[in-house]
Amino acid sequence: MQQSKSAGPKIPVMVTGIGGGGHGEQILKALRMANTPYEIVGCDLSPYSKGLKEVDHPYLVPPARDPQYIDTILRLCTKHKVRALFHGSEPELLAMSRNREVFIREGIFLPINPEHVIETCMSKSKTFQFLEKNGFLYPKTRVVKDPGDLNEWSYIPAILKPSVGSGGSAHTFIAQSREELKILATYMLNSKVCPEMIVQEYKGTPETEFTVGVLFDMDGTFLNSIAVRRDLRSSLSCRTRVMNRTGLSEYGQYLSVSTGISQGEIGPFPEVTGPCEKIAKALGACGAINIQCRIHLSDVYVFEINPRFSGTTSIRAVVGYNEPDILIRKHVLGESIAARFPYKTGMVVRGLVETLFEKDDVDRWVRAL
Repeated sequence: MQQSKSAGPKIPVMVTGIGGGGHGEQILKALRMANTPYEIVGCDLSPYSKGLKEVDHPYLVPPARDPQYIDTILRLCTKHKVRALFHGSEPELLAMSRNREVFIREGIFLPINPEHVIETCMSKSKTFQFLEKNGFLYPKTRVVKDPGDLNEWSYIPAILKPSVGSGGSAHTFIAQSREELKILATYMLNSKVCPEMIVQEYKGTPETEFTVGVLFDMDGTFLNSIAVRRDLRSSLSCRTRVMNRTGLSEYGQYLSVSTGISQGEIGPFPEVTGPCEKIAKALGACGAINIQCRIHLSDVYVFEINPRFSGTTSIRAVVGYNEPDILIRKHVLGESIAARFPYKTGMVVRGLVETLFEKDDVDRWVRAL
């Protein structure tokens, strides 16, 4: 939903990791939808990043693990007088979090969660320890470092996935028997997919899966929440879909694992946003946080918490829930943002967009390092 831009000077902001599919692209799209006028500096490590064609100042930068990464980002911020900096990938989030004081000293608004929130949520085992300690529901879960660790596991069907990362449900599998569970665990560990994984009880049905956003200002004051009831019928949104062979009807006809590309019905959904607001508050979140959950037998079970902007940032912006713009307006422009501000509801669907890169396009990208 493109709004008419407000009059006045453009606010220089920077978004990293703006390639297609990541949350950096979603932040970029949300900023372009905002009524606030922005001058966007964008960067990526790939010369074929879709976002490079959609920003005012495109740059190629080293990966977040490079020792020069932070200095490079800071130099670009200084050059363009950037007032707000948004990360577009989890490696960049970690790099910026470790160096947050560098940006704060330069007066650059860095809307990321406190370090303890990021540390907890980036580790699935620490996430579930937090949920258990605070009395929130989550699927039965345990860390697996050896196939023998599954000898006492009795919850079927089950999900196997890496204990760290696995964005977009990468390397995530469904097991419907103990034999399948052992085979999949052996494969994942022997193929070095991950040094350790978690096994998790499968809960709910594909029709009861939600991605929930809870938004605080950077002082930890609650602003709003929103949810998308995921539609997993499309191959764009569903990574794995298998016939339910367990004989347990409460899981539905099919067992599914979603991708990071969410679409579906969007709105307040208090039955899930209410519990998720309590979780985010208990974590001590500041800024944006995203919680993945399912309803099973009327209870909300959380299976992942992302301490960052979501892959649904742009579709939230479509209905007037524009998280990056709201945080800039609150903390950079000094506007007052009312708690539980209104936004539209409806069904949001997504598709694919093609982008042509010609040689002249790639040649004009500026290498920042």
